[in-house]
Amino acid sequence: MDRQQNGNICKIIISGGGTGGHIFPAISIANALKNIDNSIEILFVGAEGRMEMEKIPAAGYRIIGLPVAGLQRNLSLKNLFFPFKLLKSLRKASAIINSFKPDAVVGVGGYASAPVLRQAQRKGIPTLIQEQNSYAGLTNKLLAKKAKSICVAYHNMEQFFPKEKICLTGNPVRQDLFNLKNARAEAIEFFGLNPQRLTVLSIGGSLGARTINESIAEMLPELEKNNIQLVWQTGKAFYNTAINAAGNNPSVKVFDFIQNMNYAYAAADLIVSRAGAGTISELCIVGKPVILIPSPNVVADHQTKNAMALAQQDAALAIADVDARQTLLNKILELINNRETASKLSKNISQLALPDAASDIAKKILTLS
Repeated sequence: MDRQQNGNICKIIISGGGTGGHIFPAISIANALKNIDNSIEILFVGAEGRMEMEKIPAAGYRIIGLPVAGLQRNLSLKNLFFPFKLLKSLRKASAIINSFKPDAVVGVGGYASAPVLRQAQRKGIPTLIQEQNSYAGLTNKLLAKKAKSICVAYHNMEQFFPKEKICLTGNPVRQDLFNLKNARAEAIEFFGLNPQRLTVLSIGGSLGARTINESIAEMLPELEKNNIQLVWQTGKAFYNTAINAAGNNPSVKVFDFIQNMNYAYAAADLIVSRAGAGTISELCIVGKPVILIPSPNVVADHQTKNAMALAQQDAALAIADVDARQTLLNKILELINNRETASKLSKNISQLALPDAASDIAKKILTLS
């Protein structure tokens, strides 16, 4: 890409969002582009009413929302409006592209990604897909046919995409997740934790996870009995229930959303989490023992595939969502009491980290032509 073609500033559209797993990697890519050349102009395109409409401006970037929404997996009247919202989104995406005149368009996944990339490809603008999961969705497989490059986080993605377009970069993570060892004491103080106790961090993704939350709520007395303290990110829907379950227990710290995830990771001795691709990439950088409980409510069950990719390499323990209530407590206690197994998991997951993902993707974007 001639980044100063005809004297114009290089312009990049980054499209997608919906969850923190899409949004925070997108912000990391934007920051990496700015680190390479601060004159690059970046516009985000997201979905109206979704998390990105708040988080992207908070990170200092401009975003425009599309009325796009996903198809409901169950019978719902909302599906009747899907084609109309899609057509409206395609028209608006086309207008945004015509107005902004990007040199390249990047799709990070989420509702808004498809109409923006589709329209960019129709107009002959080079596109890059950032596929976060070990199992590619139908939309990205279709868009890949005309994409210039596809950045992936897992090996063996040739089963989904043309081999010559694939670039193994990993998923971008927040820069404050590096060098967490030096932040442990500060993190313990930040959360008001007891430095003499072991700490479990429970995260269900930015939107929360019902099964994990309900399982954690049931085991609070056992955690206390075993001298284990908890940092618990619940999501908004379960927050009040969790507060009531925790009561006045000073060893349970409840949050609907943790802004300072670097401190949460630094304080943790063991992490319980969903298996979204962005979260897994963070966990590889963090290098702590992890129990993954994949969400069953995602397209093509890709979280299970993500979790098994780690479990097969002894880099994490994986529990099926349906089994979590019966087995999670025992798995937590086993890991807490077996430092040899916990150490092995930490070592193996750290070896899967790809710490330069954001800058590698940014460099790839600037080579598109």
